[in-house]
Amino acid sequence: MKGMELSRKYWEELGRPAFETGCPEVLEKASVGLVGEGSECFGFDDEISRDHDWGPGFCVWLSDADMKDFGMKAASVYAALPEDFMGFKRLNVSAMTQGRVGVMSSGSFYARYTGFDRVPASIYEWRCVPESGLAVATNGEVFQEGCTDFARVREGLLGFFPNDLRKKKLAMHCALAAQSGQYNYSRCAHRGEMVAAFIALSEFIKHVQSVIFLLNRRYMPYYKWTHKAMKTLPLLGMALAPRIERLIGNEEYPVKIDLIEDISSQIIMVLKQQHLSGSDSDFLLNHAESIQGRIEDPQLRQMHIMAE
Repeated sequence: MKGMELSRKYWEELGRPAFETGCPEVLEKASVGLVGEGSECFGFDDEISRDHDWGPGFCVWLSDADMKDFGMKAASVYAALPEDFMGFKRLNVSAMTQGRVGVMSSGSFYARYTGFDRVPASIYEWRCVPESGLAVATNGEVFQEGCTDFARVREGLLGFFPNDLRKKKLAMHCALAAQSGQYNYSRCAHRGEMVAAFIALSEFIKHVQSVIFLLNRRYMPYYKWTHKAMKTLPLLGMALAPRIERLIGNEEYPVKIDLIEDISSQIIMVLKQQHLSGSDSDFLLNHAESIQGRIEDPQLRQMHIMAE
């Protein structure tokens, strides 16, 4: 059983009845679900995931005001829930992951992952938020709606980066993909600098993945889950995943060069389809420059092409 299904059942069969009896006023004001850190929140958990920080549990989100009024009472109801459910121990978090589940304020939840208890209000604030934090803050499932503060921020974050910032990030990642993959990989390999070539290939993959997430308007998660998440994306994700897997395989050097160019050409095609670039070049750096030239915000447009 997947962790999300287990946690939903734990809420529906044990959590909701306990709150109906012990703290019914919270049910009208809370949102309930499982969002945040943990492979189960992305739907990527498996048997290996169960060795730590895994098990039935859920989040109860309250506004700051409701947290002051009902937080302690609601927390006591949560703490009294059964430790065992369907043969699994209730989620026992470590010191590193304290606060993953239980009763919490909406503001503290979002601040934990984004640094803000609200939707960022400017491009500068958006730039301060790590993308992996945005992925964590918007994943998972909401089992019950009730906290308008929580829902409002979730909706705002799911709206994705401001358009100019999305362009700037695309420009940077395209430029760095060009530098590492289309340019430096072959040069390093020709010199026999295979460690440097390996790093260049890794950098190319990382920046290509970032581009794919940006084109799909989805936040890229922590690196451990990036490729798995990318394979679920409809635009280029499913198509390019096998090519990326071949890049890290035992293909000969000329084949890897062809794969890099093929991946780059697929990205360029979508950049042009989305009217992000007007360049006819087959070099991603030229498309990065075209994208950056279409940014309206003067400060972002004047930044170095490889900065975000």
